[in-house]
Amino acid sequence: MTSSLDFTAVSEWIAGLGIGAVSPLTFERVGNGQSNLTYAVQDAGGSRWVLRRPPLGHLLASAHDVLREYRILTALQNTGVPVPRMIAATDDVTVSDVPVVLMSHVDGVVVDSVVKAEDMTEPLRSAVGDAMTSALAGIHRVDLESVGLLDLASHSPYAARQLKRWRTQWQKSQAREVPAIDALADRLAANVPEQTELALVHGDFHLNNVITSEANGSIVAVIDWELCTLGDPLADLGGLLAYWPEASDAVAGPFMASTLPGFPTRAELTAAYAAKTGRDVSAAGFWQVLALWKLSIIAEGVMRRAESDARNRAGAGSPTTTLIDDIVARATSTADDIGI
Repeated sequence: MTSSLDFTAVSEWIAGLGIGAVSPLTFERVGNGQSNLTYAVQDAGGSRWVLRRPPLGHLLASAHDVLREYRILTALQNTGVPVPRMIAATDDVTVSDVPVVLMSHVDGVVVDSVVKAEDMTEPLRSAVGDAMTSALAGIHRVDLESVGLLDLASHSPYAARQLKRWRTQWQKSQAREVPAIDALADRLAANVPEQTELALVHGDFHLNNVITSEANGSIVAVIDWELCTLGDPLADLGGLLAYWPEASDAVAGPFMASTLPGFPTRAELTAAYAAKTGRDVSAAGFWQVLALWKLSIIAEGVMRRAESDARNRAGAGSPTTTLIDDIVARATSTADDIGI
C-alpha cells in the first residue's frame, strides 16, 4: 500500500520522543477502516505502536481531524473507558504534510470479518456482545466537565445537527442521484425525538471499532473516535444496531460477523443497554434509521475517495453502489417498520 507519508521523517520524529524506539522502524497499513488511515509501527527491538493520519486526497471541512481525536483520547485516559494510551501528536510539516498521532499498541482481536468471528466459540461471541453494551454505557457515563470535554461540540439538539451536517456532506460528496437518501432525510426530520440529556457520543461504535480480549471477550480498547461529539446517547445505541445485522435480515451487509450464532440480537442489545443505564430506549429505532442513512452517505464518500486516489482503498476493498443501495433499502425498511 503506497502512502504520501515520509516514513523517514516520521521515524526521526518517533525516535526523538524518548520512548526507546530502536531504528529502523517499519510501517504497515492495517485495519478495514477507510477514513483516517492506520499504520502498525514496529521497531528493530520488536516494540509496537499505532500511527494515525487523515486519508489522502481532498477532504471535506472538519472531517478526519486526528488532532481532535488525540484530544478526546487524551481526556479519556484516566476514565473507565478503555482506550489506547496516547503518546504524541504533531502537525509539524517537516515531519508530515498532514497531522499524525502516535499511540500505544493494544493486543487483542478486532472482529471485523466473518472469518474472525468463526474462530470464536459461541460463548465468546455472547461475551463480546455483552461487552459492547457495557463499553457503550461506560462512554455515556463520562463526566464531560471533569475530563475537560464540555466544550468539545455544540450543546444544541443533536438530531438536528446530524441531519444538517450529513445532508451537507451528501450534497458536497455525492457523485450520483439517490432519491431514497433525500426522502429518508425528510422522514427523519419530521420525526425527531426530544433530547433530554447531553453525553459523550462515540459516533461510530460497532464491532470494527473495538479491540476484544481473546481470552474472555471483554473490550480492551475502543478505537476510531474521529466522529465523536456531544449529543443524545441513544445515537450510539442506534448506530450499534445499524451495524449489527442478523441472519434473518433481508438486507444484512456490510458487517456480517454478528449474524453468527452466539451474538445477541438487536433486541437483546437494546434491552441490555437499557438495563445497564436505566435509560428509556423507545427512540432507538429513530437513531438506527439515522445511522443507516448516515452510513450510506459515509460509504458514498469512501467510494468517491477510493476512486479519486486508490491509496485510500482498504485491504477489504471499498463500498460499491450495490452495497450502498442495500444500506439505503435497509434504512427505508426499518423506517417503515417503526412508522416514521
